[in-house]
Amino acid sequence: MIEGNTATRKSEAQSKSGEVLGHLVNGAVVSFNEPTLDVFNPAQGTVIRQLEVGRKSAVEAVISAAEKALPDWRKTPAIRRARIMFKFKELLEKNSGKVCELIGQEHGKIVHDAKGELQRGIENVEFACGAPELLKGEYSKEIGTSIDCWSEFPPVGIVAGITPFNFPVMIPLWMYPLAIVCGNCFVLKPSEKDPTSTMFIAELLYEAGLPEGVLNIV
Repeated sequence: MIEGNTATRKSEAQSKSGEVLGHLVNGAVVSFNEPTLDVFNPAQGTVIRQLEVGRKSAVEAVISAAEKALPDWRKTPAIRRARIMFKFKELLEKNSGKVCELIGQEHGKIVHDAKGELQRGIENVEFACGAPELLKGEYSKEIGTSIDCWSEFPPVGIVAGITPFNFPVMIPLWMYPLAIVCGNCFVLKPSEKDPTSTMFIAELLYEAGLPEGVLNIV
């Protein structure tokens, strides 16, 4: 997470809460021993966990992880990438209660609103499952004298997203499922105000079979 002005040292943070949220690099949550920010439950006004800020070392680590994962991932057949999205959708539905609980803890949404947000995100994952059909190219023969025409949709490389606090699950799910299923790697910077639900669903994607380094969070 990107550093803010209200950072506190980890020793102080741990005295308030035992949980310190790190960064997702190569499919694992890691720490770079940087200062932390308080994450609040807005309904109660209490600190519920701390979040390690992301400085240069963390940013370089997530970019490096994505660069290493890209060559193999972009060569992975679209049907195999889509199978991971099918499993991811299944895990999101299975863990919907936990996801909505985390949204409520840090954002303050009631359960009904959190469920609606998650459902909109799941619908985008469902769309990403159709990538093998969406990524088909086109070929037209003899559009001119001795001229054929074709189109293809290769991966663009490493994609980055910065998402706001108001929809911590839905907006990231608008971004990285489609980028990833199209053969790209993704670096995500969610809001420091409610990051835990974002981290949790990213871990579900790795549980679904995503190779290390394809999705990273700072």
